[in-house]
Amino acid sequence: MNYFSSDFRLGILGGGQLGKMLLNDTRKFDIQTFVLDPSEEAPARFGCNAFYKGSLLDYDTVYQFGKMVHLLTIEIENVNLDALDKLEEEGLPIFPSPKTLRLIQNKGKQKDFYVKNDIPTSKHLRFVGLDDLRESLAKDELDFPFVWKSATGGYDGNGVKICQSALDLVKLADIECVVEDLIPFKNELAVIVTRSANGEVATYPVVEMEFHPEANQVEYVICPARIDDTIAQKAQEIALQVSEAFNHVGLLAVEMFQTMNDEILVNEVAPRPHNSGHYSIEASYTSQFENHIRAILRLPLGNTNSKVAGIMVNLVGEEGFTGQVYYENIDKIMAIDGVTPHIYGKRETRPFRKMGHVTIVNEDMDRARKIAEDVKNSIRVVSI
Repeated sequence: MNYFSSDFRLGILGGGQLGKMLLNDTRKFDIQTFVLDPSEEAPARFGCNAFYKGSLLDYDTVYQFGKMVHLLTIEIENVNLDALDKLEEEGLPIFPSPKTLRLIQNKGKQKDFYVKNDIPTSKHLRFVGLDDLRESLAKDELDFPFVWKSATGGYDGNGVKICQSALDLVKLADIECVVEDLIPFKNELAVIVTRSANGEVATYPVVEMEFHPEANQVEYVICPARIDDTIAQKAQEIALQVSEAFNHVGLLAVEMFQTMNDEILVNEVAPRPHNSGHYSIEASYTSQFENHIRAILRLPLGNTNSKVAGIMVNLVGEEGFTGQVYYENIDKIMAIDGVTPHIYGKRETRPFRKMGHVTIVNEDMDRARKIAEDVKNSIRVVSI
């Protein structure tokens, strides 16, 4: 099929920052794009050929949107899968498939999938709600501390809590949830796998993630990860095992723990472009976003190697500030060589809301990490 400068229409469910960055590459290739998102202020609304406001969870809205395009992809997992099933049944190519999304959308099903497919992961239990969880504690089937996760709907650190005692249960929502062992670890790692509809597979280098202690959000993504080659190879192999098991098309971000004993345990996955791959826009030969487009359109995959060391710094709203956003000291960081800010287009800031990111590239990893610290300490996302 002729995708370029033609009547071909690519549909994207979700118009957030991932959609916006995906559109950089569809515009580069002159691929016609339609975007559906529930917000009139969606960051991707300006970069597409046609923008539609509507719920991603409403059957009729998603179904009718799908009827307007020739191929459908996502930038967020929380979409109406029944509508996607019907569209796929009628012949619309959808990547990732609704079958893959069903396994990933619910974290309980996702964890069960790892166990069934002999993928190393932490021990877990599933509960329908808080009463069920409390009953398990009363029967000594569960011990503190543990990690509580909402089964569906969690994002950007929301829906994840570390419970040290019964006092922490008061903070939990009474919803379907997953409880996991709290794993002592050396590093949190991630590997992005790109898989073409033709079956071609490639992986990006292992990255290391440093998290904000309060918000449970990634503060820094460091590529390549500062780990032994043997650990990196093991992480790559497990990521490929996960990718093969899901049989996804497009990108799959595999988040992992490196334990104190140097085991690699899969935490969770995202079947789309991911925060852990943003560095690739500047640091890689082919960005994660371009490779997602290549993969779903059956085009040859691009080189996933890095040209240079890259570090990403997330820009999130400062605590105590809500309202019209202002990026304080952005001019100062832009004066530093190798520093590129990406502003997502969200006009309203609030504490810990993802508002953008900054990529630092440098041939010297230590130097890049130092600059990243300077960037983090300089720029502030506040309100006017």
